[in-house]
Amino acid sequence: MTARKIKQAALQLFARSGYDGVPLSEIAKAVGIKTPSLYAHFKSKDDLFLSVFEDVLHEHNERMTELLERLREKPVESRLYTILRDTSQTYLLSEEHMTFLKRTLLFPPASMQETLQTKFAASETRLTELLTGIFTEGIESGLLRRERPEDLVTSFYCLLDGTFIQQFYYERDDWEQRLQTVWRIFWQGLTHPDQMHNTTIS
Repeated sequence: MTARKIKQAALQLFARSGYDGVPLSEIAKAVGIKTPSLYAHFKSKDDLFLSVFEDVLHEHNERMTELLERLREKPVESRLYTILRDTSQTYLLSEEHMTFLKRTLLFPPASMQETLQTKFAASETRLTELLTGIFTEGIESGLLRRERPEDLVTSFYCLLDGTFIQQFYYERDDWEQRLQTVWRIFWQGLTHPDQMHNTTIS
């Protein structure tokens, strides 16, 4: 119970002030314990931060799996567009978890940057498998051009990362318009010439 309370307090503080802006004493105070008591649950501040990061990634993966399950019967384009829109907006996370993840990915603690990148890449394994399946389905049905599915997944991730960053520059309505525009162009580039005029996105 105490470990969970510690992580909850740490999440709130790290989301607000970042890794460097939160001393362990502040986390301990928020939980109502002495700073040395933290070490009964976590070896160090880095250990605590990584534990919180892993919890957030786990939540993201769980919600992504739920989303894909709901989309299973939808057309290929609808599935891909919904994944792009929902993931780039919130990573399917609660606001607090999303704030933490944004700060961590954009401004990672220098001492843990490589570790965080490795853990984030590993967390995408399941999504990569599912995206590969969707693109393969589109190719085999004749909807998409014959490209390597793994290359299409890579391009999709680049699109997702770009739309994620765009949120910091534009108001919501402008961002939505940009998202629809870039998706239209992206989809036209993927679509087999015989299917160019077919779309499931209005």
